[in-house]
Amino acid sequence: MTNKKVTGSCFCGEVQFTIELPTLFCGHCHCSMCRRPHGAAFVTWTAVPTNQLTITAGENRITRYQSSLKGTRSFCSNCGSQLFCQVEENEVDIAMAALHGPIDRLPEEHYYFDSRADWVDINDNLPKLGGADGRQPLD
Repeated sequence: MTNKKVTGSCFCGEVQFTIELPTLFCGHCHCSMCRRPHGAAFVTWTAVPTNQLTITAGENRITRYQSSLKGTRSFCSNCGSQLFCQVEENEVDIAMAALHGPIDRLPEEHYYFDSRADWVDINDNLPKLGGADGRQPLD
């Protein structure tokens, strides 16, 4: 599935983009820094190298917010849709809900599972990770 492109956009459609597959990962993040801005129990992310993301419309509508010492989140200034998170210089995370089609993998893990919302029951068989970096196996 290499060299396939998937389109995406914010809710209002002002910001549009494409990602080129293959992706680097796909997983559910349960940290509060993901849950709160998305207003959700968890956020499903995928990632690509930064050179595989192309903004095709609305670059001027993207607002970037430094949410931590390492991370910057990007959202549409018109409708507020959370779109991207960048922690690594050469990698960008993309909110799966902003994509218009399937990617090359399904979600593979739960990150920061020990920080999950206590009002959600997760019953899948995906690995549940946590700890300081969100990626340590939980017993």
